[in-house]
Amino acid sequence: MYAVIETGGKQYRVNSGDKFRIEKLSGETSTEIVFDKVLALGGEGTETKFGNPYISGARVTAEIVKQGRADKVLVFKYKSKKNIRKMRGHRQYFTEVVIRSIEA
Repeated sequence: MYAVIETGGKQYRVNSGDKFRIEKLSGETSTEIVFDKVLALGGEGTETKFGNPYISGARVTAEIVKQGRADKVLVFKYKSKKNIRKMRGHRQYFTEVVIRSIEA
């Protein structure tokens, strides 16, 4: 069974046991999180259900594996022949979670 959830302004298609990174959520490592913004549910042999916009009563339970920061992204701007250069860097915070269960 799979679900489409919404968190951090993005949508993710998740299965039970999936491990992935999302936008930073508060919480300690090995804390349980419940995603109640479920947009769709489906799977093999079952009919796919879509919410309007969310499916009422559906929940996805996950566990926080790690809190961290992603690799640095460098932004370099320059104007040719003007000797103008700007170098900026950014490291985005993330939360790594593993999906434990999907409940319809």
